[in-house]
Amino acid sequence: MTESLAALKGLARGAVMASDSAGWSTTPALRRALVLTLALLVVAVVTGRVDLVVLATPFAVGTSVALLRRPRALPTVEVGAADSDLREGADLHVEIDVHADGDAAYDFALVSREELTWIRDQNGTRPLAAPVGAGKRTRFTLSGRVLRWGRHTVPPVRVRAVACGALLTSGSVTSRAAAVKVFPSTEPFKADEAMPNAAGLVGVHRSRRYGQGGELAGIRQFAPGDRLRRIDWRTSLRTRELHVAQTLSDRDAELVLILDVLHEAGRSEGFEGESSVLDTTVRAAAGIAQHYLGRGDRVRLMEYGGRNRALRVGSGRRHFVAALEWLLNIRHGEGPHDPTAGIFARQVIPQQALLIVLTPLLDQRSVALLARLARSGRSVLAVDTLPANARPDRGGPWTEAAFGLWRMERRNTLAQLLEHGVPAVPWVGAGTLDQVLREVSRRAAAPR
Repeated sequence: MTESLAALKGLARGAVMASDSAGWSTTPALRRALVLTLALLVVAVVTGRVDLVVLATPFAVGTSVALLRRPRALPTVEVGAADSDLREGADLHVEIDVHADGDAAYDFALVSREELTWIRDQNGTRPLAAPVGAGKRTRFTLSGRVLRWGRHTVPPVRVRAVACGALLTSGSVTSRAAAVKVFPSTEPFKADEAMPNAAGLVGVHRSRRYGQGGELAGIRQFAPGDRLRRIDWRTSLRTRELHVAQTLSDRDAELVLILDVLHEAGRSEGFEGESSVLDTTVRAAAGIAQHYLGRGDRVRLMEYGGRNRALRVGSGRRHFVAALEWLLNIRHGEGPHDPTAGIFARQVIPQQALLIVLTPLLDQRSVALLARLARSGRSVLAVDTLPANARPDRGGPWTEAAFGLWRMERRNTLAQLLEHGVPAVPWVGAGTLDQVLREVSRRAAAPR
């Protein structure tokens, strides 16, 4: 009986030391089983009762058998997103793989994580648990709806495993973080009006120059070099002289999007909530770029802020993807230098390009930029990105009065810009620029 007691002590001590060295620790269940078995054996030795030994035998055998196939290593965890390139409003699926190394299985693995503010998690913040077979892999899936654009990070998850009939528990294993790119949503933006100035060689915009296009410009007499298929036979038979149909050439155009990110205002509540200045600016730029790039035009993006970044001019689907990547790195704030001087010093803006400035008009430097672009003779549009519900962060007895005066001054600024040929319209999605483009096109076509 004494030898059995010593053997049981050695088995328990060896199990605990082995689990500690491998990152595993004992649970209260193992401690209760050992204490109960030892107590019964001690009482049996003192009192000489064999029935207590028989009563302690199942506890000793069960604990020993459970500890025979104890795990030797901690579980391995891998975290990855099923789709790392998403759009706002899409469903994100984060896959967490827990692998049991060796021949020991886990009763269950417990996965805990931090709360994410940029997704609506369908599972909540409660931990997830599932058994893991020996040498096998169990996958946990976290699903949620992405609420806001940007470069996000899925924080590391913590995994703890329980094995040997809940007698051993592993230490907390932390996974690596997973990077997720969420592109801004692009509303079904439409601009049916043509570009004010089409300067390329071929495209879909009607030019004011005569050429091989689809828009009829008039009827004129036949001249050497005219194609025979251009002959207007009805007019020729009536006048007894050859006449040809003259058309306007179709050309592409260059669009320059200037994003004013000097200041941020409003509340950013994600895809389904309120939008801040930065949210409206990025989503509007993505929608406008997608529309014009899909029509074959050339688009250039410029940042008016602390860094004065710029995306080279380009066209096509590949350039649209590059524009989305460029928009993900937008940050608001001011820099040590004048942003207006930086834009004109680093970038050469073509004279025939259409300039769309996305600005909340919160800074006089933004107004000065619009005035300078208008004085240069270019076609300039201002898109107001200030949310209608934007309010001061801190209140006081004179906050409402001061805010009302600021609103009046801002309306005066918009009226002055319109007098100088810079119309400003609030961003409302599809059809935002139709009317203002019509006016700009009419002004550009007018004789000077």
